[in-house]
Amino acid sequence: MTSILVVEDDEAIRKAVHRGLVERGHAVATAATGMAGLEQVLARPPELVLLDLGLPDLDGLTLISMIRAASQVPIIVITARDEDPTMVKALDSGADDYVVKPFGTDQLAARIRAVLRRGGGSGGAPAEPIRVGGLVLDERTRTATLDGQALELARKEFDLLLALASRAGEVVTKRELLADVWQQAYGGSERSVDVHVSWLRRKLGETAAEPRYLHVVRGVGIRLVDPTTKAE
Repeated sequence: MTSILVVEDDEAIRKAVHRGLVERGHAVATAATGMAGLEQVLARPPELVLLDLGLPDLDGLTLISMIRAASQVPIIVITARDEDPTMVKALDSGADDYVVKPFGTDQLAARIRAVLRRGGGSGGAPAEPIRVGGLVLDERTRTATLDGQALELARKEFDLLLALASRAGEVVTKRELLADVWQQAYGGSERSVDVHVSWLRRKLGETAAEPRYLHVVRGVGIRLVDPTTKAE
């Protein structure tokens, strides 16, 4: 469970984001103004902040700088402003990522996972390598091995395999993968996912006809499994 603070003045959006993230197992607090959000960050530090730029009392860019003066908590901007200069200013001010309204909860959840996986914010112990069967992925060194042998993976291949391995056993939709790996849940081509899965299959020594780790659930998504464990 991740503790998330949503700073959003639009009540309908605030409630929708709260409901969607709670349904996905997160602990969610909300604030309708910038100062209320800042007070919560200081009093009850969350693990991640979702921050609207168009707040009634403070400009969102100013609030990002104020939060950054006191905390390294990961910040994802949620905004209707899709102009490139605004996004650049938000990232330069200290935001870790941004999502442009309107957005779906699946897209937002994928961005949250990606930001948290990058280790934004905290200073805790380094993440342990992910192990699924004979597959081992170390995000810190961006290395992968299969049955003790190093895998030569391109950047997106590693990111895709990591996204699937971090949710091993779950079916991950292509739209979630586009948001998580390619940062383009809307307007992105699912063909990019298909092609990279095909490349990964070859490097994992499997085929679509005889899958071991990568199993496609037609019309739903992709699941990475431990081939040494019998399917239920």
